[in-house]
Amino acid sequence: MERAINRQKILLDHLRPTSSSDHNYEAALSASNCMAGDSAAYHRTSAFGDDVVIVAAHRSPLCKAKRGSLKDTFPDDILAPVLKALIEKTNVNPAEVGDIVVGTVLAPGSQRASECRMAAFYAGFPETVPIRTVNRQCSSGLQAVADVAAAIKAGFYDIGIGAGLESMTSNPMAWEGSVNPRVKEIVQAQDCLLPMGITSENVAHRFGVTREEQDQAAVESHRKAAAATAAGKFKDEIIPIHTKIVDPKTGDEKSITVTVDDGIRPNATVADLAKLKPVFKKSGTTTAGNSSQVTDGAGAVLLMKRSVAMRKGMPILGVFRTFAAVGVDPAIMGIGPAVAIPAAVKAAGLELDDIDLFEINEAFASQFVYCRKKLGLDPEKINVNGGAMAIGHPLGATGARCVATLLHEMKRRGKDCRFGVISMCIGTGMGAAAVFERGDSADELCNARKVETHDFLSKDAR
Repeated sequence: MERAINRQKILLDHLRPTSSSDHNYEAALSASNCMAGDSAAYHRTSAFGDDVVIVAAHRSPLCKAKRGSLKDTFPDDILAPVLKALIEKTNVNPAEVGDIVVGTVLAPGSQRASECRMAAFYAGFPETVPIRTVNRQCSSGLQAVADVAAAIKAGFYDIGIGAGLESMTSNPMAWEGSVNPRVKEIVQAQDCLLPMGITSENVAHRFGVTREEQDQAAVESHRKAAAATAAGKFKDEIIPIHTKIVDPKTGDEKSITVTVDDGIRPNATVADLAKLKPVFKKSGTTTAGNSSQVTDGAGAVLLMKRSVAMRKGMPILGVFRTFAAVGVDPAIMGIGPAVAIPAAVKAAGLELDDIDLFEINEAFASQFVYCRKKLGLDPEKINVNGGAMAIGHPLGATGARCVATLLHEMKRRGKDCRFGVISMCIGTGMGAAAVFERGDSADELCNARKVETHDFLSKDAR
């Protein structure tokens, strides 16, 4: 009997945080086995306290590149306020952050890495906190979050930040230097160089997505984004940016505070969009109106081990469950979410029907409509506050932006919304997806299969 009691004490000591002064958390570490899923396959594969959780997720307003409110703002000045907000709104000691990972796509790698380091200093992080960038094209912001979650899970550190940054004003999409002639030898290698709009046309043609379907999807995106803005739904996630703007005609400079996304068109109609000419192919269906907007913006997500969040008394916004990246044919790269979403959902032990909300990046209406139809998803569950066709698609920041939008909406919906998915297609033919659980749902359901202390004792006695 004594041996059994000692065994249980050792077990609980392993689960208990380093500080034992938090009696509420100590009480939560009763001997229990958390099997919290609605689906039969869903289960936790690690100790409850080892969950990777999100305690804060914020973003800048997203603004039209070249013409919007952030066109004269340095990239590091877009990222810095968002990083600073994570610390100010949570009171986390910035010195405790083990790493900052920033997704970014277009800028020269070394320059953007330096800008991100500068932004961290502007935000008040000490020199001891490292930072790096990651580039997986349009999923870079989500990849950054996944990288931090994996590092926390691996025990490299307990607290980290996954972020994203893109200034498409400063760094337009362009190929620099020459292209290897060898690319002509392999068709799929050639297709990696296709303009993204051509891949959109390929998806529309191959899978029969009509111009009308695409324009309707764009109108719905603007309608929902405008309604969300009017209802104040983005206020909790958007961090105002205090900056300057220069009048291109007079050169006059004035100080402004940017608080809302400036690319949303509340009055967009299918009739208006039908008047726009195809951009990439004369006989095509992809237009400026049914494509994502070229955008400037940033986002950042603060993650930590659940036991640390509980010890610090922080409300948990969400739980990071799984991540999947997949490869697809580069010529139809937009189908990526249709492959990545099932992979991520399966890895979580769930079914598509278990997912309450989806944030699927609207790179192009053609691929968005295809993925929605291919997976048979309920339109009422997808991009309920609009998507990239209205809000914008700052390539490296989109994943982090989607995390903020998804988790704040899940929080608003409460018990009616337990699982959410973020996904996007990726240039050169890939897709990525991640599954999140609402922050407090695990707490509600953790005792679904409670194992009392006497079970441990009786097992050892046997």
